[in-house]
Amino acid sequence: MKERNHALFDRFVQAQTCKETQQNFIELCRHLEVEPRDYKHFYSKLKDRLNYWKAKDLWQKIDKRAAHLDYDQGQACHQNKCLVLGAGPCGLRTAIELALLGAQVVVLEKRASFTRNNVLHLWLYTIRDLLNLGAKKFYGRFCSGSIHHISIRQLQMILLKLALILGVEVHTGVTFEGLQEPSGSTGWRAQVSPASHTAAAFEFDVFISAGGGRYVPDGFKVKELRGKLAIGITANFVNRHSKQEARVQEISGVARIYNQKFFQALQTEIGVDLENIVYYKDDTHYFVMTAKKGSLLKKGVIKQDFSDVNQLLAPANVNQEALQKYAYDAADFSTDHMLPDLEFAKNHAGHPDVAMFDFTCMHRAENASLVKERKGKRLLIALVGDSLVEPFWPLGTGIARGFLAAFDTAWMVRSWGKGVPPLEVLAERESLYQLLSQTTPENTSKNYAAYSIDPSTRYPNANLSLMKPVQVKHTVLDVSAIRQSHLNLRILANNYSIRRLEDLLSWCQKNTAGYKHVKVKDLSESWRSGMALCALIHNFRPELIDMSCLDEYNITGNNKLAFDLMEREFGITPVMRASEMTTCGKIDQLSMVVYLTQIRNALTEKHTPAGN
Repeated sequence: MKERNHALFDRFVQAQTCKETQQNFIELCRHLEVEPRDYKHFYSKLKDRLNYWKAKDLWQKIDKRAAHLDYDQGQACHQNKCLVLGAGPCGLRTAIELALLGAQVVVLEKRASFTRNNVLHLWLYTIRDLLNLGAKKFYGRFCSGSIHHISIRQLQMILLKLALILGVEVHTGVTFEGLQEPSGSTGWRAQVSPASHTAAAFEFDVFISAGGGRYVPDGFKVKELRGKLAIGITANFVNRHSKQEARVQEISGVARIYNQKFFQALQTEIGVDLENIVYYKDDTHYFVMTAKKGSLLKKGVIKQDFSDVNQLLAPANVNQEALQKYAYDAADFSTDHMLPDLEFAKNHAGHPDVAMFDFTCMHRAENASLVKERKGKRLLIALVGDSLVEPFWPLGTGIARGFLAAFDTAWMVRSWGKGVPPLEVLAERESLYQLLSQTTPENTSKNYAAYSIDPSTRYPNANLSLMKPVQVKHTVLDVSAIRQSHLNLRILANNYSIRRLEDLLSWCQKNTAGYKHVKVKDLSESWRSGMALCALIHNFRPELIDMSCLDEYNITGNNKLAFDLMEREFGITPVMRASEMTTCGKIDQLSMVVYLTQIRNALTEKHTPAGN
């Protein structure tokens, strides 16, 4: 019996896939007769019933962490129920902290497996944090190389096992469809697919969105930070762990300005023109590089030049075979042709694991948290990971800042659980959020052993009162009032007679007539390029826009300019994200009518056309 328990624990620890981990965990629990859903007592029962010398070191590490004063012996959040969306590293790391605080935690992940080969650079504090949680127990090679890094997949596996041990429910293959508002006696719940899944019945008062940069819950605004064109390429090659491969030096990050000779040779000899390159040896041979557009065009990787980056990097405009050759040549050259038989690793779809990204436009949420209230039931919502700030991969800051935000979020939930007033909870979280993008290994505390979820242990000069409660009033949302406001706008749009729609169209046509590349024929598709919106603004406020500088093909840029100006000058919320004007299949006429009506009211209220 005891031997069987030990063997099951060993299988759980050594499991290499998400599915295998979950199956071995369920079998271990069944054999030990412990119920994972008894989250308050699960860990202590598991520890008591598995008296195994191989597990003792792990128990000691977890017990030491759990004994920290921040957690109040697991009582700080014992009445809170938390839903975490996304089982990426940041979602799971947050879930672990919430479990230590005593909350009931459920994680939803739409993927059924962990397949991301890409490798993460680790700051020293993240290494210490993971070692203190027993990472070596689950992955013996953790940080054994000359450069500190780990593949996303391996990090997810470590954190998944820890989360399960701490009583976190992790459901994979479940898609989150949206929040379901309180009704009758039931509280906030999630709409999920499949709809019959048990997670659909879970009621919660904290929602953590760690679902990646493309999913941001309603109520959050996202800023687009657009810089100089930067095209990133990631490539993973099979690592056979041979002696020859072991001898090849990793590249921790070489930028053009520091080694011009190397990059010049790269360009001269093989026609590959890069700004920087990183090479890490992990489960795979992982390369990330920033390539210059000119060489990608010359090498046929990008078929046709466009000024709009979404069109430039659209799948139809990328030659995948040429991209693979480009990445192969760069990897082979930068390692002095020392890696034998370079072969692409496979991605989740079974294709060569090479990808090209737009690093030009990074998304960052304007605020990290908000509170929604409906029928007297409050819901604290927080963003972590890429949902909060998209990282610039070559800098290697993503997971370090991601974990800092996970700790900050756990600290906020702790305050929430202790009954601190919502505005104070939000104000402190937003004060910390102001620090996040400036954090570096140099300006965070060097006393890694003292790190905890308490911000003062990590940020030497943190001002937790930087933001005042009055400054975050807009992040407490009364759902009923918002719905009524939206309903009023929809009623307004629906009640438009054909004549009113014609009047609005006629007004738009009149005030955009004569502008180059602008032909308003309707109240939907004619607005896609952003040129018509810019023309409207220019017609009334010519000092705000230089129309001669606009490019009709730069759809995202034009719409971003117009949306930002309308919001800044007139307080009109954008109809959608600027980038969605490029990617959405069909522009919703009703939304566009509401938006254009607000614009007409704002422009005709205070201004006359410049020509008048």
